[in-house]
Amino acid sequence: MPASPVNEKSVGDLRRTELLSTLARPPQVSFSCAGRLTALASASRGLPDRCITRFLAETLAAVTGESVLLLHIVPTSAGAPTKVWSPLHSLPNNGFAFADQLQHLAGFDQLTLHVTNHLAERSFLTAFLGHCMRHFGHVLVHIDTDVSRLVLAEAAARATHTFVLARQTVASLFEFNQLARELATARTGEATDLKLVLCLDHGEVPQPTEDFFKQVGQRVHLNLRETPATMGDLQAHCGGPWPAAFKFDLRRLAREIGRCRLGLALSSGGAKGLAHIGVLQVLEENGIEVDLVAGTSMGSYIGALWAFGHDGQFIEHKAREIEGKWGLLKLIDPAFPPRRGFIYGHAIRERLERSIGDVRFEQLARPLCVVTTRFDTLERVVFDTGEVSPAVLASCAIPSVFVPVRLDGETYIDGGVSDPLPVDVLREAGVERVIAVNTIPTPAFLRGAQEHEREQVDLKHCRFNFLRLLNQQVNYFAHGNILDVTQRAVIGGQIRAAEDACRQADVVLRPLACDSRWHDFSNPGKYISLGRRVAEENLSALKQLVNRKEPTHEHQTPQHELAAAA
Repeated sequence: MPASPVNEKSVGDLRRTELLSTLARPPQVSFSCAGRLTALASASRGLPDRCITRFLAETLAAVTGESVLLLHIVPTSAGAPTKVWSPLHSLPNNGFAFADQLQHLAGFDQLTLHVTNHLAERSFLTAFLGHCMRHFGHVLVHIDTDVSRLVLAEAAARATHTFVLARQTVASLFEFNQLARELATARTGEATDLKLVLCLDHGEVPQPTEDFFKQVGQRVHLNLRETPATMGDLQAHCGGPWPAAFKFDLRRLAREIGRCRLGLALSSGGAKGLAHIGVLQVLEENGIEVDLVAGTSMGSYIGALWAFGHDGQFIEHKAREIEGKWGLLKLIDPAFPPRRGFIYGHAIRERLERSIGDVRFEQLARPLCVVTTRFDTLERVVFDTGEVSPAVLASCAIPSVFVPVRLDGETYIDGGVSDPLPVDVLREAGVERVIAVNTIPTPAFLRGAQEHEREQVDLKHCRFNFLRLLNQQVNYFAHGNILDVTQRAVIGGQIRAAEDACRQADVVLRPLACDSRWHDFSNPGKYISLGRRVAEENLSALKQLVNRKEPTHEHQTPQHELAAAA
């Protein structure tokens, strides 16, 4: 982004008599058509927060298609030129009072406001921020670190979100806590939901330890990876390539502010869930970015690999490592005696950890929610903190196949028992747009599959197959045997829940095949291709969902002259 000069004209020395006469009576105004205000501050003086917010404003305008005002609030410097402004209500047609001070940049407008610590200025800020919200779809208020906390308190009082940028250092986290305390004091004890955005240097890894959480007092809202360390580093990227991770994370933040986040719900389904890989590949190839992934059972395993940062091609490569007639044996570590299940699942966890290590949820490249079921109460439990691999193993613990998983004193089984398609997890997280990938068949589809199977049997009925008969007698996974019966009973309970979840999603993908088996891990290419085909068939709907513009602001001229001030 090319550097642009910043407008330094001051409104801090506004003529007080005119200002106070304008604001003598409280404005009678409805904010139903007001734009959204977001406040941003920094807890680290070394951060290039001003340039970061400019890039955020440009990105917000691009993802929402709405008008964006970036308002820099800075302290008045000694000897700054003064400007006497007319009261906000005095302009003809109630236009934007500071239109001649705007800088028109790459898709957004920028304005700099100089302030002092004068108490009367807070009343002006109330009117000024409301005035901006009436004329722009989104107002990003960047507050300089040297500005009074009263200014930040006033912005936070009107803001939908208040984000604080900080480094992963003791000094920066101390400043964040100090800022939170000062803001609570400025707002006379009223709570403010400060969202911590952790700005990470090149190669720096988040350290979500218990000591870290104690220092911060809350979870990190977003990791801004590859953040340039200084203003000089940031300016070095202007006109050149920005770090890909930095751009991706900032786009995630912009989509959150613009209320157009995209979530991906990946269902359970055993080997049929390998179709999720094909869907991910199509999303990547078409530049469709996902902000939050929620997965159940096999969906959680695929989701964990993707959320870690591996692409669809890498995940397909890992799936094909067990391709072939005996590939399934690589996933089996028999439990003896099989009192609580036939498989421990340690081999599956170790296989996952070879790709993601002992990573924690807070360290993932994109947020992930893993759905499990508490064994004793059959309640849904969603993991989004702590170590990833144990939660994924718990989510994959198919009843009677896997031994239930013990975590922190509780026992868990397959998440598909309580929530086979976690669309509601995404909705509860506030995600506005949801893609659901559902590999759970409907009864009508199962009837069709049964007819297909009968046709295949009729074609082969004249030929006696000894190996098929032997398999039926000794293989517990064979059609109609105990594990197949148990799995069908679980699917029977999942069908209605999955269909209810589909009704909550914006786009539903159903990669289903008549001859699919939940334990058919030896043929991953079949399911991956199926996922690709279904995603490509629905590509226009996916793009339409992502590119949909939903204006949240429509300017209306106030009926009362004082309403223009708010």
